[in-house]
Amino acid sequence: MIPILETERLILRPHNREDFESVHAMWQRPEIYMQITGKPSTREQSWARLLRYAGLWPLIGYGFWAVEERASRQFVGELGFANFERQIDPPFGDAPEMGWVLSPEVHGMGFGSEALSKVVAWGDAFFKHDRALCIISPENAASQRIAKKNGFRKIAETTYTEEPVWMFERRFRR
Repeated sequence: MIPILETERLILRPHNREDFESVHAMWQRPEIYMQITGKPSTREQSWARLLRYAGLWPLIGYGFWAVEERASRQFVGELGFANFERQIDPPFGDAPEMGWVLSPEVHGMGFGSEALSKVVAWGDAFFKHDRALCIISPENAASQRIAKKNGFRKIAETTYTEEPVWMFERRFRR
């Protein structure tokens, strides 16, 4: 069962089939893909992403949530924990990886921090692991600020898919 988490302005819920067009549209935006993949997602890639999010929960017991703005009931992003089996050095080991992405329309509204703070609190209560990790592009200052505000600290500068990334760590609080 995927928990539904709520904040003052957001509902964090399981992804559903109806999210597909919004997910795909978000991953077409240069403000998004230039910070993460470097190119827009095809429909096939967006569909695979949605299936991956849905499959994380039953396979590993945790995963990503769709972020919905409470007032409008509109999909505005996604975030959560995963194990993507990344080939990266230093390796993630068994630490869950956090990731987040929000539609450009809501950038600067504080939704990223609001959602991330709710999800890391859930992680503090749920995980037996010592830490969570995330990777962020060195140019993505907004995500770095959100990460630091929520207890992450930079632990490495490395590469992933031949692109520079910074690795951040957050210790779970019990």
